[in-house]
Amino acid sequence: MTAAATTDERLSVWQHISGWFGAIPVKAADVLPVRIGGTEYRQTTATPARMVGFDQALLWVVIALLAWGVVMVYSASIAMPDNPRFGNIESYHFVKRHVISLVLGFICALIAFKIPMNTWERYAPWLFVLSILLLVAVLIPHVGTVVNGARRWLSLGIMNFQPSELAKLAVVIYASDYMVRKMEVKERFFRAVLPMAIAVAVVGALLLAEPDMGAFMVIAVVAMGILFLGGVNARMFFLIAAVLLLAFACMVWFSEWRRERIFAYLDPWSEKHALGKGYQLSHALIAIGRGEIFGVGLGGSVEKLHWLPEAHTDFLLSVIGEEFGLVGVLILIVSFLWLTRRIMHIGRQAIALDRVFAGLVAQGIAMWIGFQSFINMGVNLGALPTKGLTLPLMSFGGSAALMNLVALAVVLRVDYENKLLMRGGRV
Repeated sequence: MTAAATTDERLSVWQHISGWFGAIPVKAADVLPVRIGGTEYRQTTATPARMVGFDQALLWVVIALLAWGVVMVYSASIAMPDNPRFGNIESYHFVKRHVISLVLGFICALIAFKIPMNTWERYAPWLFVLSILLLVAVLIPHVGTVVNGARRWLSLGIMNFQPSELAKLAVVIYASDYMVRKMEVKERFFRAVLPMAIAVAVVGALLLAEPDMGAFMVIAVVAMGILFLGGVNARMFFLIAAVLLLAFACMVWFSEWRRERIFAYLDPWSEKHALGKGYQLSHALIAIGRGEIFGVGLGGSVEKLHWLPEAHTDFLLSVIGEEFGLVGVLILIVSFLWLTRRIMHIGRQAIALDRVFAGLVAQGIAMWIGFQSFINMGVNLGALPTKGLTLPLMSFGGSAALMNLVALAVVLRVDYENKLLMRGGRV
């Protein structure tokens, strides 16, 4: 078989696989040129003919993070069967549940990718209402599941679903649709900003009742960011930011256990906090310190052996730092930075194509992934107070992983429609 025949055969197989994802047919058609920030997007004779309908680099980075996360969840939870608190479980109990969640997430992501963005826009208010109803349901006794004193989950049998994760996506989509509808009055506070602020306040009140201040922080920052990107002027933006900061300060001041967390963060090594509120942070820092430059090697972590609580969820980065060292942590930080920047670029591209809703959704998801990973990394590194937020795509957590995959599938859909328009197609 000649080399040319082999190449043609591989191209045919790739075209067939691409068709599963709704890829754009490969053809030598002229492309509608679009200029964004000095870069012109068009098909030229120098561009390879193999062009699929979504960002392959983004997809492969996500797959790499998911695969790394599976390995680290197994590594961080392998000693859990020795803990009487978890009962008689197998060493691969948590990683098995994590993989099941990823499989479900992948199926939901395929479905989400097939849904056009104008359908998401049409049903944005109903998705927001559904998230509110689920947040109310989780607070009903004998309906919501209580874990470690927090009522945040709904038991679905094969997994526990966390409505706050759906609320993050719902707020992103609803806020984007809201800004498109309010575009003509975006300079007026009471007609443009106040209704959205009330909607976020309702979500925040339900989340704080669970309690889940971390999810509320993410939702508030994402909603505020979408309002700013949607065209709300700087004075309103800084006013909203000031109100949010004041609200979070009051929550901390009037909540004794939240104040204790802040004091423990400021001095985790003190005699008072080392075995109390500062216990997790101090052992997270010990784990990262043990890793030094290149780490102690995969599986060699000592802190995961019942010293560091929640090592497979909120503090997975500490185990990564211990086993892969500074190099591993830097690779992870750069990966999330690249991922966030890439999604923001897809959003800007959509807005340049006059698809404001799709662009704001993509940028809102970028802020969600970027801000939550920033908070989680800051907590693990001792730069921020301890907060119960997982590392997106990597930490153990069924509903979080599922909704992260659905959100990224929506981003790939935005990118697919962008490329379709630039090739002269019709969405």
